[in-house]
Amino acid sequence: MSTLSKANIQEVIDVIQHIYLEDKIPWICGYSGGKDSTATVQLVWQALLGLTDEQRHKTVHVISTDTLVESPVVALWANSSLDKMQKKAKEDNLPIAPHRLVPATTNSYWVNLIGRGYPYPRQNFRWCTDRMKIEPSNTFIKRILNAESEAILVLGSRKGESNTRRTLMEGYEKKRYREHLSPNGSFPNSYILTPIENWTTDNVWQFLMQNANPWGHSNKDLMAMYSGASADGECPIVLDTSSPSCGNSRFGCWVCTLVTEDKSMTAMIRNDEEKAWMLPLLDFRNDIAAMSDNELDRKRRDFRRRTGKLTWHNGRLVHGPYKKDVREEFLCKLLQVEKLVHQIGPPEIRDIPLITMDELRFIRKIWLDENHEFDDQLPQIYEELTGKTFEDSSINKNKYYGKSEWKLLKEICNDLFPEEELLLQMQSSILDVESKTSAMAHRRNVKSRIEDIIKKSYFANEADAERMMIERRRRQGVVDDVFSNEEPLDE
Repeated sequence: MSTLSKANIQEVIDVIQHIYLEDKIPWICGYSGGKDSTATVQLVWQALLGLTDEQRHKTVHVISTDTLVESPVVALWANSSLDKMQKKAKEDNLPIAPHRLVPATTNSYWVNLIGRGYPYPRQNFRWCTDRMKIEPSNTFIKRILNAESEAILVLGSRKGESNTRRTLMEGYEKKRYREHLSPNGSFPNSYILTPIENWTTDNVWQFLMQNANPWGHSNKDLMAMYSGASADGECPIVLDTSSPSCGNSRFGCWVCTLVTEDKSMTAMIRNDEEKAWMLPLLDFRNDIAAMSDNELDRKRRDFRRRTGKLTWHNGRLVHGPYKKDVREEFLCKLLQVEKLVHQIGPPEIRDIPLITMDELRFIRKIWLDENHEFDDQLPQIYEELTGKTFEDSSINKNKYYGKSEWKLLKEICNDLFPEEELLLQMQSSILDVESKTSAMAHRRNVKSRIEDIIKKSYFANEADAERMMIERRRRQGVVDDVFSNEEPLDE
C-alpha cells in the first residue's frame, strides 16, 4: 500500500478482534519498543478497546526482552513504555499484562565475556543471541504452553523487511490451517499472527504519526529516536516512494561486535550533542572488539580452549578464552565507563547499571570456583573504582589462601621457571582444589580433578604447544586445513 487509509487500519483491527474472540488460547505479543512492535501492540490495544468487558475473556501478555546491554536510551524507552502500559491497561480495564524479560544471570553478556572469558561475539561464534535474547522469550512461551497447552504469538514481522523475511513468512503462510495464523516452527501447539505483515515501513510510520499511542508513550519521540540513529539524521513523514525513510535504523546492544561499526549509536552521538555522554560506551565497545584487529584480540586470549584442549586451524592454534589480566582489565574499564556515564549522562540514565550486582557476584564465583583464582580480585576492583563496599554472602572463600599467597606463588613461579607460562595457573588450581576438599570426609574425584589440571597445563608455553601439535599432525599424516578468513570457535 502506498498510503494507509482508515479502512486499511480498521480491516486489521477487525481481523485481530475476530481471531481474539474465536477461542480461549492466550496471546503473547512481542514488544521491543521499536516501530513495528509498537504499531502491532497499538493495534491490539485498539482492537480490545472495541470489545465489551465480557468479550475481553483472555489475557494478552506483552513481552519485552532486555538483554541488559541494550543501548541505555533504548532500555530506558522500553522500560518506561512497559510501566505506562501496565498502568493504562488497568485504567482501561484491558487484560494486557506487560512483562520485562531478562537473561538468566549465567547467560548474561558480562558473565560470559568477563567471567568465563568468551571471546567477543562474532559471526562464527555468535554465543550472545540465543542466551540473551531468544532463551528468555522461549522460557516464557514454554511456561504459557505448559499451563495452557496452546498459545498465539502476535508479532510485528513484515514481509517488506527483507527478501529473506518475505520468503520465510510466505513459506509458513502456505502451511496455515486457520486463516491468518501460521504455524510456529519452534513450538508445537503455538501459532503466529502477523497483523501488519503486508505493511511497508512508510505505512508503519504513517499509522504511528496519525494515531496517538494509547498508553501515553510518544510516537513522535519514537520517530525522533529513529531519526537520531539514522546517518543523515532525517526521518520524514513519507508520502510517496521517492521520499527517504528512517525505518531501517537498527537499535541493538551497545556492545554488539557482530557489526564492524555501530552506526546507530555513532549517528545518535553525531546528530545530537546531548548524546555525547554515549561516547565512552562507543569507545569501550571498540576496545572490546580490538577495532577489528584480530591479531590484537588473539594476543589477549589463551592458546588453549576452556577445556584445555588444542585446536589447529590455518597452520596455527586457535586461541580460546581471555586471559586473567584481560578479564580484570575489561571489568575495570566497564566500571570506569559506568561511573563516567552516570556522571555526565542525563539524570534518568543514572539508575541504569551497565553491569548488575548479580552479574558481579556470578563472575566472582566463576573466577574463584572454576578458574581457582583465589587472589579474589573482583571485590577489590569494585571497591577501588566505585568507592562502595562489595557485598556478597554467597561465596565460600578459600580458608587458607588469598591475595598475599597468590602474590608469593606468582613470584616463585616467575623466578624459578620463567619459561613455564602455565605454571602459576596449574599450581594455584591444585592448591585451591586440595585446600577446599581437605575437610571432606569423602574426597571423591579429587585425584581426577588434579590430573585434569595437570593435563591442561602440560605445555610450557604456546610455542611448545605448537611444536607438539605439528609433530602430532605429522605422525598422523594430517595436512593443513584449507585457508579461510575465520577461525572456528567454540566454547
